[in-house]
Amino acid sequence: MKHIKLTVAALSILVLITSCKKDPNLVTTTNPVGATIIVSPVAPPSAATDSTLVMGNPSGATLNILDIDNYLIKEGFYSVSYNRDRGIPNWVSWHLSASDLGSVSRQNSFAPNDHLPSGWYQVTSTSYSNSGFDRGHMCPSADRTTSLDANNSTFFMTNIVPQAPRNNQITWAGLENYCRDSLVGLGKELYIISGASGNGGSYVTGGNIINSIDNDRIAVPAFVWKVIVVLSNGGGDLARVNTNTRVISVIMPNNNDVDTKWRTYRTSVRDIETLSTYNLLSNLSTSLQNTLEVRVDNQ
Repeated sequence: MKHIKLTVAALSILVLITSCKKDPNLVTTTNPVGATIIVSPVAPPSAATDSTLVMGNPSGATLNILDIDNYLIKEGFYSVSYNRDRGIPNWVSWHLSASDLGSVSRQNSFAPNDHLPSGWYQVTSTSYSNSGFDRGHMCPSADRTTSLDANNSTFFMTNIVPQAPRNNQITWAGLENYCRDSLVGLGKELYIISGASGNGGSYVTGGNIINSIDNDRIAVPAFVWKVIVVLSNGGGDLARVNTNTRVISVIMPNNNDVDTKWRTYRTSVRDIETLSTYNLLSNLSTSLQNTLEVRVDNQ
């Protein structure tokens, strides 16, 4: 009888422990600036390919830890040039096709990135708390929905910049949705490079300019920008870029006075290069760059 009682008690404890485990698929989305439900990120694949850098490495970012303002992070699902002293990415580059879109829900697992060199300041999920700015994705969560690994990777803080709420949630999101719904959804594949430049943004309409948050450890960019190379689905992507290839480029002010329509901010790749000092689409021939980079999309 004593052994039976012990067995029943042990089973009861096991059931209680099991019932308390959180299913990562049931994590709910929280407000971009509010309290966060933390889900430990799953490390991206160790054998990352260079498909995210097919169009080039805009700033010549390297894996040298001495490159504190231009450190290359290959997450597998996207690539990053990270700036240690600004606490934000310079740019993020990724490929988007229908195979990247699945049914995994947004995990909201904002977390530090342990792929940064030892001793570097780690931006955390709470570094943006009470700042007024959204934790704005460069590579969007919704562009990586085929697995928990893929979606969790977009919530590393090395993929995040302080973004004005109206910009992040309406104008910037409008362009992200257009890429997925109106381009990829209609048989296109995209190469996207997104970045942040300058200093000073505002999270309220007509508000004061704020240059940094988190006790000056995270820079607030003045602009966010994006370049999108549009191709029909196929192979040998770099070789298929030609003078008729559509390239969408935007520069948006990082404030709450931003227009709600993303097309308002279309510009040329050359204008972004002037703003950022980067060499975008550098893997294309010089003649192709000279044709595509001066054009402003009008579709």
